[in-house]
Amino acid sequence: MDRLVLSDEQWERIAPLIIGRPDQKGSTGRDNRMFVEGVLWIVRTGSPWRDLHEVFGDWNTVFRRFSRWSAKGVWWRIFEALSDDPDFEYLIVDSTIVRAHQHAAGAKKGGPEDQALGRSRGGLSTKIHMAVRGLGCPVRFSLTAGHRGDAPQAEPLIEGLAADVVMADTAYDSDRLRQKIAEKGAIAVIPNNPSRAIKHPLDAQLYAQRHLVECCFSRLKQFRRVATRFEKTARNYLAIVTLAAIVLWLR
Repeated sequence: MDRLVLSDEQWERIAPLIIGRPDQKGSTGRDNRMFVEGVLWIVRTGSPWRDLHEVFGDWNTVFRRFSRWSAKGVWWRIFEALSDDPDFEYLIVDSTIVRAHQHAAGAKKGGPEDQALGRSRGGLSTKIHMAVRGLGCPVRFSLTAGHRGDAPQAEPLIEGLAADVVMADTAYDSDRLRQKIAEKGAIAVIPNNPSRAIKHPLDAQLYAQRHLVECCFSRLKQFRRVATRFEKTARNYLAIVTLAAIVLWLR
């Protein structure tokens, strides 16, 4: 019990955003905090659901409720409420590869591509595409199979997000993306691909801030269930990433 993830203050911030009220009676509002702590215990330790400590309740009940909330978008709603910050001077886009455990394969519906699983000589993998704000907190993310390219995923990540500067590495150097950034009224801070004939100017001082997205990925992967994918469905794995992102915003 002394290793719970959320402090009392942090719980008070998210309690009004979950299904039901903290003081609501009945199955909907019963033990919401211990349920959330149980899920966070899984996300932090990377343990199998069957090894969930009994203090959090029956593992199968907790898992089914977690999956139900994933389907209803509860985790995403909490994240959006916490990440609703108007300070978007910088917007940094990047991606990271996550190795998928062999148990992540075999979802009943859809093929591997539908579940954001890619197969290569290194095994199964998933790629997390993420947009990070100026202080290094995630504001939007998505999943694809590990072999998918970066640049095509950048457009939906930045769409509708105000920013003065959009930063990314060389993998995102495309005319289409640069045009989308210009249409937002933002400056593209992206190094030129060596094969590009006409070079674009690069503000090296601004580009030095791109390390913030790498720091964000590093903090997310401290949650072991994020660092290695065990979930069979992309929906549940996206919920795991969302929960880790929620904790980053609470901190």
